[in-house]
Amino acid sequence: MLVGGIPLWVRLVSLAIGYCFGLILLGYILGKLAHVDIRKEGSGNVGTTNAVRVLGAKAGLITLVFDISKAWMAAFVVWLIFHSTYTENIRLLMIYAAFGAVLGHDFPFYIGFKGGKGVATGIAFFAIVVPVGIPVLVLEFIVIVVLTGYVSLGSIIGAVSAVIELFLFYGLGLLPYGEADFREIAVLTVIAALILII
Repeated sequence: MLVGGIPLWVRLVSLAIGYCFGLILLGYILGKLAHVDIRKEGSGNVGTTNAVRVLGAKAGLITLVFDISKAWMAAFVVWLIFHSTYTENIRLLMIYAAFGAVLGHDFPFYIGFKGGKGVATGIAFFAIVVPVGIPVLVLEFIVIVVLTGYVSLGSIIGAVSAVIELFLFYGLGLLPYGEADFREIAVLTVIAALILII
């Protein structure tokens, strides 16, 4: 089945590659190495914030960097595989990969589909979707967390802002997406934001 010049299976492969990267939950792995199941400590989450609480700042920082990086790594692998065949749509496929990483991080099959909140991986996803808006999102997140002390509030407002920025910057012609690709990207971005908020 051909949709927008790309076979459906190519999208699914890109999504699956991302999901596989997302399954690497470093906070959970570092906890196991320290003989701690972080799902049973702190907030019970396997992401960065709980890794800091349970395992310390160093483990939390390593988890943060990796959780951000895995969406980028997935997108890069998809670029390596498909850039010469689907040159015009390669950014769309990279976004599918990054979205897959968010799904893998949040819903890992091997621990009952209960993973992290997807904030760090979500930031990487939004950075690929709306690179021009990332400085604003990061600054906004930091200010809200510093003022309120709530990472969750900064994450929620950041997710909403990312969706707004996508439509704003696309309307201003600052994003390199064709109309058909943009529709798909907009759907993926809204879903990613909703997952993060929920």
